[in-house]
Amino acid sequence: MDYKKLLEEYDCNACVMSIDINPDGTYGNILVVDGNKLYKDDIAAFTGHPFVENSPYYASFPKDLNFEDFIYRSAILHQNLHTYVSLYQIGLWVEMYLLPLKSDKENTGYCLYSYIVSPNANAGSMSDISPETSSAVLSTCVKLRGTDDFMKTIQEVTEDIQTICNARRCCILTLDEENNTCVPLGVSSKTDSDNFLEHEEARRHFYNLMLTWEETIAGSTCLIVKNEQDMQIIKERNPEWYESLMMFHVDSMVIFPLKHHGQLLGYIWATNFDIAHTVKIKETLELATFFIGSEIANYQMLRRLEILGTIDVMTGTLNRNAMNNRVSQFDPTKDDSIKSIGVVFTDLNGLKMINDNSGHLEGDRFLKTVAAVLRQVFIDDEIYRAGGDEFMILTINDTREEFDNKLREIRELSKSQSKANMAIGSFYDDSELNIRKALHKADEDMYQDKQEYYARHPEFRYR
Repeated sequence: MDYKKLLEEYDCNACVMSIDINPDGTYGNILVVDGNKLYKDDIAAFTGHPFVENSPYYASFPKDLNFEDFIYRSAILHQNLHTYVSLYQIGLWVEMYLLPLKSDKENTGYCLYSYIVSPNANAGSMSDISPETSSAVLSTCVKLRGTDDFMKTIQEVTEDIQTICNARRCCILTLDEENNTCVPLGVSSKTDSDNFLEHEEARRHFYNLMLTWEETIAGSTCLIVKNEQDMQIIKERNPEWYESLMMFHVDSMVIFPLKHHGQLLGYIWATNFDIAHTVKIKETLELATFFIGSEIANYQMLRRLEILGTIDVMTGTLNRNAMNNRVSQFDPTKDDSIKSIGVVFTDLNGLKMINDNSGHLEGDRFLKTVAAVLRQVFIDDEIYRAGGDEFMILTINDTREEFDNKLREIRELSKSQSKANMAIGSFYDDSELNIRKALHKADEDMYQDKQEYYARHPEFRYR
């Protein structure tokens, strides 16, 4: 059939695609039959070689399972399709239209494919979606924008996505490249036993798998595996991942990268979903991920700012600002789980002498050594750098014996390490739970300990 006249009527990029159907119902070759002048010029500029009629589609476009599925749905199932996607790897947005065409061949279908490319997202095109999809995406945006508890809300969004996909399992995962692990922000599963990511070792192993996903997705906006034919492509591209999927009885899945300004943040991943609603799922998640990625990036930025505002950069302990906030907000009358508090103050002995004799770099190493010693003893407690050479430790719900054992251990370590000698003061309270009183008493006790140290070592009093 001659489609040239039809193509000449289009003043945007347009071509005619064909797809063969195999006897077993799977699809075979997908060809670009012909294109208008705009299309041919565009393809020549993009690929560096002239367009050839009846050539495999991947000679003109990147090989993509989602694109193949759309061609199949339009040419074989006679569906009119429209989508708007971000080709993030080349920094372009593409609006696509697919219209079914009549075929004069029994086992071959045809469709018209036209598209408009732009470097920036178009709000009108993004919002040109079905009412059902608009409602789902709007609900996600409202939840994320209006929340005071991001982690609780992202869990709700994960559950919503699982419902939309009717999936056995859905996760929103971010990559933690610094610690070589993945962070499950939200996990929703139909079976409680399916949450294998609750263990750190599993998250580290899964992180290594996630690092392979971007290459497997191969530049597409997402990866949608609907059947065994699609799964075989995963087997070819990523055998290790394929084996893992088979181990967990995954027969279908959707994966959407979460990106912000070109940076990969993580993925939305749903397994064993309702393949009958693939197009609706793709349309919904392609738009939803745009907003979810933006909100995750904002959350991570605020978390980094919060950390910078509460962490002492040199020692890695909490800083004085964090200590002041903790003290001002401490109210055991609003938290009946608090049964006791213990406060420890430490002040380093001889830091000025080290700075004067060996330089401030050596003094900084001294501070880091002390912080490491404190973390060794007060493993699960709150450690604050209260001032230049002063640290405060707050323990919650230690018994008197546990608190005294920690004090004994820190004193022994202080005496045994010449570079971590410190004056130590403490106070334990399991009745009033008055943190300001505890701080005052511990500070007084530390001052007394320091005076006793200088009485034994008068040569260090002014050093």
